[in-house]
Amino acid sequence: MGYKKEEHYDNKLTEKMSGFYKEIISDLGEDVDRDGLLKTPERVAKAMQFLTHGYDINPAEILKSAMFEEDYSQMVIVKDIEVYSMCEHHMLPFFGKAHIAYIPNGHIVGLSKIPRIVDAFARRLQVQERLTNEIRDCIQDTLNPLGVAVVMEARHMCMQMRGVEKQNSVTTTSGFTGEFLKKTTRDEFIDLISSKLH
Repeated sequence: MGYKKEEHYDNKLTEKMSGFYKEIISDLGEDVDRDGLLKTPERVAKAMQFLTHGYDINPAEILKSAMFEEDYSQMVIVKDIEVYSMCEHHMLPFFGKAHIAYIPNGHIVGLSKIPRIVDAFARRLQVQERLTNEIRDCIQDTLNPLGVAVVMEARHMCMQMRGVEKQNSVTTTSGFTGEFLKKTTRDEFIDLISSKLH
């Protein structure tokens, strides 16, 4: 049978972007015709389409596809969700983990949908602060829970590879609604995401 790689990209966009990247690589002083770089413009064009494919996804629809009525009103937490995104200021990666909780108000959502909406927002040009709020607001507006909590911690290549070059710095952002605005609820959430229960 052999190996067949399945990829789906906009061919016109790939061709257009490849031309731009070929010019950029050449302007940087490289020989775009040498063996190692012959297919690089096309690869980068495809990579950028993948890294920003979140623009084509409606995160609210992801949640709506798996909402269930359930009489449960305690905290639901999905923690250590891997996050990979692109800083919109330098178009360099930032990556880390998101910890998300909500308190149901008549509806729960399929657990896999929480990481999916994280990806939907992260696979865009972003800043961590907005990404945190977009995830929080999407869950709040779609599920209408009693509260939502999002804490994200990430390392930014724009700080570690260039500029200030601080390799061990981590940026933490948070966003809360409803019951999580109360210190006791927020503290419980922080304790739970900080503990090693697994």
